Amino acid sequence: MSTSPLSLVPVLDFPAVVGRLRTAGCVFAEDEAELLLSTARDPAALEAMVVRRAAGLPLEHVLGWAEFRGLRIAVDPGVFVPRRRTEFLVERALALAPARAGAVVVDLCCGSGALGAALGAALERIALDATDIDPAAVRCARRNVAAVGGRVHEGDLYEPLPGALRARVDLLLANVPYVPSAQVGLLPPEARVHEARVALDGGADGLDVLRRVTAEAAGWLAPGGCLLFETSGAQASAAVGIVARDGLRATVAECAERDATVVIGTRPPSR
Repeated sequence: MSTSPLSLVPVLDFPAVVGRLRTAGCVFAEDEAELLLSTARDPAALEAMVVRRAAGLPLEHVLGWAEFRGLRIAVDPGVFVPRRRTEFLVERALALAPARAGAVVVDLCCGSGALGAALGAALERIALDATDIDPAAVRCARRNVAAVGGRVHEGDLYEPLPGALRARVDLLLANVPYVPSAQVGLLPPEARVHEARVALDGGADGLDVLRRVTAEAAGWLAPGGCLLFETSGAQASAAVGIVARDGLRATVAECAERDATVVIGTRPPSR
């Protein structure tokens, strides 16, 4: 590591960055060093990024983006970082998408907008509306879904959605918070310190927000339309009961490799 005579900012090479990240406890120091070096625009920016990461900020917040299904999703400070396991939810949604172009998609609790952006990139066209209660997430999601023509509304669940969407939604994505309140404090510091609690805390049993979603889902779904949400394996049985109680046919899909569990609620076709 040398010092720039003009700026007195340390000029970091790959071994120096790896060493500082390892000292800070970063398990994947080599991989992270490559990302930081490739993203930083100059030595001063790199130094600032290494300092922030070594202080415990999530790598994605330091970089300003997260990779999700091959896309670079912008992630601002405080915004929920899309998890790679949630790619499984998108895969299930793609498998259930109507064959026609122009599927009507709603993404509740959209966070960064990663799910809608990924669906829009994979399907021929979608009509996407997303909502989130967190203003920071809304600002971030608007940038991420702009390429697919998505609209992002600030507000609580269905409340800000256009009424014209009722009974027309083909795919209703709801990556709701599902960590029980008493367990939020056990999450890694990257999540519990640097992500909004509203994106993590699902209430006493982790299913409070889900209950509010399913209570209205049938009224927004088109006949044959599907609600998809992620939950833990331990919560799946209770989640299925909630979905069925609110008039949807419930199925569970699991991906052991990614430790992902997705519950799907389908509105029965009209007779």
